Amino acid sequence: MNIYIGNLAYDVTSDHLHEAFGAFGYISRATVITDRETGRSRGFGFVEMPNNNEARKAIKEMNEQPLSGRNIRVNEAKPRVDRPRHPRF
Repeated sequence: MNIYIGNLAYDVTSDHLHEAFGAFGYISRATVITDRETGRSRGFGFVEMPNNNEARKAIKEMNEQPLSGRNIRVNEAKPRVDRPRHPRF
């Protein structure tokens, strides 16, 4: 299951996510999304957990809990909808 984590503090790294969610089971990937130009966190990320039961438990127990000073929002990620990209001028 792919899990969305929002409202992340800007100093949270992928390693922080891996450590926090690893308490619930095996993590196949943990990623904080960064801005392409600045490299700064965009304030959200994703954690992939192959075991759905472990993932549901992580969602339930981590939602609205503090991580690095902010209460994070955690839920099952929705499939990405590709949208047309506009060229940058």
